[in-house]
Amino acid sequence: MKKRIFLIATGGTIASKKSENGLTPVLLSDELLSYVSSYKEFCDVDTIQLFNLDSTNVGPKHWIIIANCIKEHYDAYDGFVICHGTDTMAYTSAALTYLIQNSAKPIVVTGAQKPINLDITDARLNILDSLRYASCEDAHGITIVFDGKVIDGTRGKKIRSKSYNAFTSINYPYIAIIQDERIVHYVKVKSTQVAPTFYDDLDDRVFLLKLIPGINADIFSYLESRYEAVIIESFGVGGIPTNEDNDFYHALDRFIKNGKVVVMTTQVQQEGSDMTIYQVGHDVKKNLGLIEAYDMTLEAAVAKTMWILGQTTDVNEVKKMFYQPVQNDILFF
Repeated sequence: MKKRIFLIATGGTIASKKSENGLTPVLLSDELLSYVSSYKEFCDVDTIQLFNLDSTNVGPKHWIIIANCIKEHYDAYDGFVICHGTDTMAYTSAALTYLIQNSAKPIVVTGAQKPINLDITDARLNILDSLRYASCEDAHGITIVFDGKVIDGTRGKKIRSKSYNAFTSINYPYIAIIQDERIVHYVKVKSTQVAPTFYDDLDDRVFLLKLIPGINADIFSYLESRYEAVIIESFGVGGIPTNEDNDFYHALDRFIKNGKVVVMTTQVQQEGSDMTIYQVGHDVKKNLGLIEAYDMTLEAAVAKTMWILGQTTDVNEVKKMFYQPVQNDILFF
């Protein structure tokens, strides 16, 4: 029997048309599906239009809307495909892995670099590949399907702004590739037999601080009254600037002692962090007890911190939950 797939449209380039002010998402879910009628050979599809936004405008409240939609329809379908803009797709896929945990059914996020109504576009193939993967017996959990690659939902990152091969997997192999209508799995993980766990709380008071040479530590005085957590994108394997006054060290110390969460990650995409290598990282990690993201993607670190803070504000519990792996998000720590 054909699999029953639920296609959730949210906007993005894939659903856009040209306007005087640039591409704008206007096409609806049933219109998207009309461009890929060959799906009927292997699955049946129903659709819903949740919203129609450029993904630049998609944030935590929309992630919860998507997760709740899947929860509402979970028992009625064999798999789900979410059509989404590419710019924040990696954030959305990561967030969904925390909002929907241990799903035995595939939940696929896809999009396109060119609108689906163009003669030359990657959109039609990406949707067909996604529907095909969502119909696969060996598929489960949250993934990104793009340009013939299947990427774990916690490991995706957009690395090209215009090319069709826009996404890659960070510090983790591709789950599978899809070529000539065939799915070849590289990583096979046994599907869970328990019911999925759905969450509907996120705390978006999370700030990303990207270090640049000469940055002033006074920024933490501003952040302390507005955010519960700061994720620091450091240089190399991780560390903080040091000078004769140790301004950054003292600023972090005050921030953490006031019950705030600090997560250290790296600006380098591959191979992750290791703060023990250099003194600029070793001392602050040892003495202040901040959280280190290690091999996680930035997108997963952001989404996971928001999810954890939605469950607890106890700093010790936050740290414990951060280091508890969820769908391969952190492996080397």
